[in-house]
Amino acid sequence: MDPVRNPYAPGAGQRPPELAGRDRELQQFEVVLERVARGRPERSMVLTGLRGVGKTVLLNTFKSMAMQRLWGTGKIEARPDQSIRRPVAAALHMAVRELAPRHRAPERIEEFLGVLKAFAMRDPNAAKGTSHWSPGIDVPASRGRADSGDLEIDLTELFVDAASVATDLGVGIALFIDEMQDVQAADISALCAACHELSQSGGPLIVVGAGLPHLPSVLSASKSYSERLFRYARIDRLDRDAADLALIAPAEREDVEFTPEALDALYKAADGYPYFVQAYGKVAWDLAPKSPITADDVRLSAPEAEEELAVGFFGSRYERATPAERDYMHAMASIGDDPVPTSEVAELLGRKPSSLSPARDSLIKKGLIYSAERGLIAFTVPHFGKFLRAQPL
Repeated sequence: MDPVRNPYAPGAGQRPPELAGRDRELQQFEVVLERVARGRPERSMVLTGLRGVGKTVLLNTFKSMAMQRLWGTGKIEARPDQSIRRPVAAALHMAVRELAPRHRAPERIEEFLGVLKAFAMRDPNAAKGTSHWSPGIDVPASRGRADSGDLEIDLTELFVDAASVATDLGVGIALFIDEMQDVQAADISALCAACHELSQSGGPLIVVGAGLPHLPSVLSASKSYSERLFRYARIDRLDRDAADLALIAPAEREDVEFTPEALDALYKAADGYPYFVQAYGKVAWDLAPKSPITADDVRLSAPEAEEELAVGFFGSRYERATPAERDYMHAMASIGDDPVPTSEVAELLGRKPSSLSPARDSLIKKGLIYSAERGLIAFTVPHFGKFLRAQPL
């Protein structure tokens, strides 16, 4: 069939043509937006799940929902080697710029921008009073507000001031943080403290994070009250009806159908993971000669889809690992696909668990595995064990 009309879109953070199976999360966020708009206290929100389940897509959808309500929005992607001070400053700068044209008191906007500039330029690692970076704000930096160099104090003051600007307009500000598990420990603590202050004062600023399954434990390790601070939503694979809808609805808009047997084969291949649903659907469409797409079309196209996944989705991650880290992952894969005990991995490799800690910790930092619970580890990527078992040692 015509590949130009192919509706399926496998890609990192790329919105699928049909956002199926996420109605509950969308309704939850709608409630959050409505409660904040009415001045009701509300928790910030955190999405967790494996790679490829659509966390970033959902985060971007939430951002669009906030923008439709005329909120100020900003988004960052956390990196383990970077403080969030400057990315957060840039994101809040964008959020307030969205609100500024509607504000009746330009001096209020300028006052906040002065605080924002002071916050952004206050690098504790730089010599006192100096900075080699400018956020591009054409107002003088304020003094004595959000510029102490202590991120917890500064971020709290910045959030309170940003929320005050939003209150003037009767709207809110939403800060979206992708890969939130990569925020540095001290910064996570500061972020939790700032959100805690806002939850007590009722300021209309919320943080919406997305990260790997161990993100809740990262947050609770920084502040004990984080379990009550955020509304957690676990994003998992799609059930059969949602996976079928993700395939059928876009195809129907192009006057293309699937046979029931084709849908059976596609669900078995993709296992309900949204990224895989798009990947297998795209190749099946390209190789099918006509509508309806049949089980034979799926069977013939599956090897090509699997090859693309092996190179782009699995292979790119595998290549980032060192030989010692690959040995560790192969040992995990040989034990099984469920979370495995670290002691069992060490036993299989004939090593002491302590001697394998550097490889394990490095794999966690690279986002390839995560600590499911104490003493257990698992892959962050679905079907990664299956991929590894097919690789030569």
